Amino acid sequence: MKINFIPTFISLLISALISYGLSVIHVLETNFLLSLGSFIFLGTTLVITIGVNFEQSRTTTNLRVVSGIFFGVGLITNLIFSFFKFSIPSYVITNGILLLIFVLIVYSINKAKQ
Repeated sequence: MKINFIPTFISLLISALISYGLSVIHVLETNFLLSLGSFIFLGTTLVITIGVNFEQSRTTTNLRVVSGIFFGVGLITNLIFSFFKFSIPSYVITNGILLLIFVLIVYSINKAKQ
């Protein structure tokens, strides 16, 4: 695995700007949780989509596709949470399960080395 620093930095800044935008939309007491959770989820998926290369090009392509799909799902999920009032456990459980499924798929693809 090779990390490209400039694309990684740009993807983290994009995730931070999206998280800030979501926190501006959501003005309730769960604002900090929404911005932190969306930054972690979107940052993780976007870094693998843009900023990381793996040994084999097939692995890189597969992981970029999976990461892009999970980035879209995470963005939609966080947009839904930003427009509606939500409880903290529902947000943590939803994003936690999505992130853990993403990590499991990334691990499986990387371990298969295809």
